[in-house]
Amino acid sequence: MYPRLSEAGNGAGCYFDRTPEKLVLEGYRRWTAGFETGSVVAWEMAFGLYSELLGTRNGNRALSELSFFIRTLRHCALCPLKTFPFGSHHVCREECLTLGLIAGLQNCDVDTARTCLNAMACPSAHEEVENAAIVFAETLVELDQVLLPIPKSVIDDIITRPFRAKYH
Repeated sequence: MYPRLSEAGNGAGCYFDRTPEKLVLEGYRRWTAGFETGSVVAWEMAFGLYSELLGTRNGNRALSELSFFIRTLRHCALCPLKTFPFGSHHVCREECLTLGLIAGLQNCDVDTARTCLNAMACPSAHEEVENAAIVFAETLVELDQVLLPIPKSVIDDIITRPFRAKYH
C-alpha cells in the first residue's frame, strides 16, 4: 500500500535524509532555534538548507510558510517547543507531532493530523495552527515534497509516553 523506503524517492536509507522529511524536521529545528536563541544564524542555516534543496525561489516560498507555521505554533502551543540538535537522527515528541501533522495533512489522514494538532496546540488556537500548517503542507506538495504517511498508532504511542526531562 505505502511505498517502501527504498522506493520512496531518495532511497539512500534513512527516513530523516529524505528531502521532504528533512525540510520539515530540520526546518523546524533551525527556525525554532532562531526564536529560542535570538540569533539569526539558525535562520540563515534554515535558508541555506531550503535554498540548497529547493532552489532559491522555491526555498524562499517554502521557508516563508514554515516561518509562519512555527511562529503561529509557538504562540499557541500547549508547552514550549522542544527540539533535538540539527542533524540528529533522534526526534522528540514535538518533532514527531510536527512531522505527523504535516504528513497527515499531505496524505489526507485527517485522524492523524487532528491527533497531532490536539496534542500540540491549545483548543482555542486549533484553527489558527491548522490553517498555518495546511498552507505549509500544501506549499511542500506543490513543490513535490510529500512526506511519507505516519500511522496514527505511532502518534498515539508517542503521545502516551511520559515526558522526558531532557534528551540524549
